[in-house]
Amino acid sequence: MAAGASDRKTHPTDADVTAYLDAVPDQRRRADALEALDLMREVTGAEPRMWGPTMVGFGRQPYRTADGKEHEWFAVGLSPRKAALTLYGLTFYGSNADLLERLGPHTTGKGCLYVKRLDAIDRGVLTELVRRSWETNHEPPS
Repeated sequence: MAAGASDRKTHPTDADVTAYLDAVPDQRRRADALEALDLMREVTGAEPRMWGPTMVGFGRQPYRTADGKEHEWFAVGLSPRKAALTLYGLTFYGSNADLLERLGPHTTGKGCLYVKRLDAIDRGVLTELVRRSWETNHEPPS
């Protein structure tokens, strides 16, 4: 674990990703999350891992905070939240604006992309978003 990482609340766990997603109560959100999981697995070539109790992440991305502490996060990921399917790592620092313009209905937050219905967005554009973000964010093991 990176120095200073122990003060971060969300860590990778050994929980079963499929069991977590299969237990999502809303049928549409569950189906969208499983579809996004398959897309991310296909694009990244990596296996997903639970981060904390509610986030599914792929790969790793070390980063340093303003106070100099080093942390580790996943490169791309998802969480089937009640309000929307949340996709992580696709919009850091205003990146990928050209793709977001073509994606379809969504909102964004700092590093997060919120999608209410996966079938309402362009899958090719989402695939390219994940690909770009993976190539930019993921740090292969040394």
